[in-house]
This record gives sequence, C-alpha cells and structure tokens, in this order.
Amino acid sequence: MNKTGVLIAAALAAIGLPAALWLAFYRAPLLDQLYFNQKIFYFHVPSAFMLFVAVFVCGIYSLRYLRKRNPDHDEVASAAAELAVLFGAIVLITGSIWGKAAWNMWWDWEARLTTALLLWMIMVAYVLVRKYGGPGSERLGAGLGVFAMLDVPLIYLSVHIWRTVHPKTSVVPGLQGTMRIAFWVAVTAFVALFVLLMKVRLAIGRGRRQLDDVREAALDAGLFE
Repeated sequence: MNKTGVLIAAALAAIGLPAALWLAFYRAPLLDQLYFNQKIFYFHVPSAFMLFVAVFVCGIYSLRYLRKRNPDHDEVASAAAELAVLFGAIVLITGSIWGKAAWNMWWDWEARLTTALLLWMIMVAYVLVRKYGGPGSERLGAGLGVFAMLDVPLIYLSVHIWRTVHPKTSVVPGLQGTMRIAFWVAVTAFVALFVLLMKVRLAIGRGRRQLDDVREAALDAGLFE
C-alpha cells in the first residue's frame, strides 16, 4: 500500500470511529430490555468481522509460505495473526458483556462461543510458536494458520447447525434506518483500522528483518571480532 492509501485508511479510522460512537449512542434507537447494553453490538460484530479477515489473511499467506517459502508471505501471516489475537480478544470481552446483559451469564459453553474461543486460542498459539519456537517455527506456525482458517466457517454456521443462545446470521441484513447506518460506519472504521495496523506491523517486521540481515552480514564479515 502506498502513502496515499495509508493516509486514507488513517483518515477513515480517525473519522469513522468517533462517528460510529456518536451514531450508536445518540442516533440509533434503543432496544427493549437491553437498552444501552445493546450498543456494544456495533463494535462486537465489526470486531468479529476483522477477526475473520485477519485469520483468512493469515491462513492464505501461510499456504503461500508453505508453497514458496517466501519470507514476505510469512511476515504477512505473522502480522495478521497478531491482529487476530487483538480483535479476537475484543470479540470475547464484548461478547461476555453482552451475554451478561442479555442472558444473565458471562459465558456459556454453546457452539459459537466455544468455537470462537478455540479460534482465538489457535491464534495465540501461533503467536507464541513464532516468538519462542526457534528454527522451524515458520512451518509450524503456518500449519496453525491454515487450521485456524478452517474454523471460521464453522463459527459462522454454528448458529444454524446447533441450538445456541446466539441470534441467527439474519440479524445484520435485517438492520434498518440509523441502526444500519451506525453498523456499517463502524464496520468501515474497523476495516480502516485493520488496514492501518497491518501496514504499521508489516513495516516494523520488515525493518526488524532487514536489521537482522545487516547484523548477520556484519558477523560474517568479522566486523565484531
């Protein structure tokens, strides 16, 4: 992504997040019984979207790394995995808050919650493997990335396959009026934030790799002897 794309993503995130907050809390109507607790929906679901996107990016680039052993593919997969852990944590925390308000329980071991927790744990394992796994951790991490990607369709379809406390996937298409506007503004802002964080993380990762290459070249040349 060029500099213009980064500036656009930064502007969308900077404008979209406050706009989403204002629309969600001041314009979108309250639902009976849940009242203000329902407002967390406008940030819980977009976070879940970004979790799925991050996992798919990680899985696809993990496959590409296993095929070509290109370190750039591995770098993209690693960056996406870290963002998956971040957005997954937001999903689980906001979901627990919603669950307490809607169902009077912080957690229930139903299908969607369990599969979502499993996905997050896989991505945490990916990050830990890449950080502490040593030589060969690239291939092991790539395997975890591919495996995590297979869990996403299961999470999405779980409300149709099993009986769960979660609503069906028809909720988002059924939004009307300012609720629909607030939701999609929030999604746009989260997409922009995701793109911006990916760009920053990739720049840091590639800079670190270049520094390691320079250090290894210096050691090979005997400059530190």
